[in-house]
Amino acid sequence: QVQLVESGGGLVQAGGSLRLSCTASGRTFSSYAMGWFRQAPGKEREFVAAITRSGGSTYYADSVKGRFTISRDNAKNTVYLQMNSLKPEDTAVYYCASRLVVSTTPREYYYWGQGTQVTVSS
Repeated sequence: QVQLVESGGGLVQAGGSLRLSCTASGRTFSSYAMGWFRQAPGKEREFVAAITRSGGSTYYADSVKGRFTISRDNAKNTVYLQMNSLKPEDTAVYYCASRLVVSTTPREYYYWGQGTQVTVSS
């Protein structure tokens, strides 16, 4: 079992930055690929970014490429999402999730955090 807890969400103006963190407890963090997803009101949950177990490879949705950066610190059991140049359309609840092999498909992840709200004002 893996428990995931996100933090770092909040209210920011367009063009601003936030850094989300997701800390894991339970089984060995470095055994899991990690992903960030988001869900806006009335919309399906969508892929944002993912990172392999070692951190050697990263993947991004086209909508965030060049603005968001995913990274991980296996010594701290934590994955990060640095979000720059935020836009109002980035407003959503952001979730981290884990699975053994990296994927961009939400339904393939089996451990999820509770989510953290990100609101970008125009």
